[in-house]
Amino acid sequence: MSSVLILVDYADGKVAKTAGELATLAKRVGSVSALLLCKAGESGPLIEQLKSAPIDSVIVGESDLFATHGIAALAEVTANVMSEKSPQALLISSSARGKEIAARVAVRTNSGLITDAIDFSNSMIATQSVFGGSFTVHSRVSHGTPIVTVRPSAVEAEAVTSSPSVENISISLSPTSQLTTITSVQPAVKGGRPELTEAKIVVSGGRGTNGDFAPIEAFADSLGGAVGASRAATDAGWYPHTHQVGQTGKTVSPQLYIACGISGAIQHRAGMQTSKTIVAINKDPEAPIFDLADFGVVGDLFAVVPQAQAAVAAKKQS
Repeated sequence: MSSVLILVDYADGKVAKTAGELATLAKRVGSVSALLLCKAGESGPLIEQLKSAPIDSVIVGESDLFATHGIAALAEVTANVMSEKSPQALLISSSARGKEIAARVAVRTNSGLITDAIDFSNSMIATQSVFGGSFTVHSRVSHGTPIVTVRPSAVEAEAVTSSPSVENISISLSPTSQLTTITSVQPAVKGGRPELTEAKIVVSGGRGTNGDFAPIEAFADSLGGAVGASRAATDAGWYPHTHQVGQTGKTVSPQLYIACGISGAIQHRAGMQTSKTIVAINKDPEAPIFDLADFGVVGDLFAVVPQAQAAVAAKKQS
């Protein structure tokens, strides 16, 4: 039976979610093996999280070398496991970290690489949204083992309970992978909301907020979602650039994207148009965002959003 290897990067703190999404796509091809590389003594709870994903086996490599030598170490061990197991493909989450690991593994294994896929078929054809979302491309790796990075939240993870077998491997690194040493790490400061690229619901504000993001934040919190912003809003200093959605910001693929006071310029659409359901709120009925939206409300966001929030609150209490 064909097998697909998925790399589970415990450093992102979302082991179950990441593994679930990757495994759901990998299962279309065949059996799923998860490669879990972590610090010594940390695999136990992480393996338990993997049991909520459709995974057949877990390959565990525990070593403090990963914390000391970072991505170079992860890439070397992943490449070695690929050489030994000969999977049909390797799937990795398409974060900045994941794409760097994927690129290094592709070089080491002389394999083709596809990044930012939003789908992966049983015939190992990857789907990408490219050129600012203007085109959908279907592509296949023609040389070596296909290595594909998958955009977070691009697929709904299959909810299952699995009992994967566990195989432990020993870790050793070549001198080349030890040339760089990580001496300290400063975790990013995170708030109480979901990470923008990982959230299932995103509420974004644009020029129409006039700099007042309070209703956007309140609405996002009522839905348990993340807050995004258009480039116009971040360039004006109304919201941090880390929350910018668009071609020059972050790309999101949530189940629900609510655009409030955003006109829908192509640069913004490039970062959110793969969302499953898009709702637009704008007082300009000719705004381009309505061409993309599944549902649209023509009105002032300062009147519409509080009403929507109140309706959500009432639904929760009923």
